[in-house]
Amino acid sequence: MSDDVARFVADRLGHSPCDRRLFERAFTHGSVGPDSYERLEFLGDRVLGLAIAAALFERYPSEPEGKLSRRYNDLVARETCAEVGRELGLPPLIRLGKQAREDGANQSDNVVGDVVEAVIGAMFLEVGFQAASRFVVETWTPYLDGQGRAPKHPKSALQELAAARGCKNPDYEVVGRTGVHHAPRFEVRVSIPGIGEASADGSSKQEAETAAAAALLSKLQ
Repeated sequence: MSDDVARFVADRLGHSPCDRRLFERAFTHGSVGPDSYERLEFLGDRVLGLAIAAALFERYPSEPEGKLSRRYNDLVARETCAEVGRELGLPPLIRLGKQAREDGANQSDNVVGDVVEAVIGAMFLEVGFQAASRFVVETWTPYLDGQGRAPKHPKSALQELAAARGCKNPDYEVVGRTGVHHAPRFEVRVSIPGIGEASADGSSKQEAETAAAAALLSKLQ
């Protein structure tokens, strides 16, 4: 394990790793080789989800499932994970292959968000769910505290607006893709016949669709 990663784990996670290679792997992008963070990211995604779901269930005892789901989706979104990763100081520590490094993959929401989840997965394997969950809740507290009313996802809000105006559901179309394989950018156009259309881009189709929906909502509201 590099000294920088070792210091990060000790200082930011408050943990002295037993398996140092586990955390080294959590910071290793697939462009370096097959021993990457992908399996840890798969595991950490589930730990993050359960920790956030439990925190919301306890924090909002009277809210129905629909509102809890909207809060949950906002908190575990790739953009939120990436923001958390940048606040923790992850990007400079991510190990990348030469081309990925030159392409700035360590600034990609997808990559930074994946590493956050991989780190959570590594913590789960070393210290168990309770400690990993405690880290998640403590790290996500500003986002939990920042949620007033349950946020409504832009795509849901746009669909409701279309229905309220007696129109068809919004139609999403990928109109462009740029960037390299490990850091693509998608451009999506959303349109509602008789109302309008808007375009936006993102690092995934879902992110681009969400941004396009938000852009069209902004035009219509």
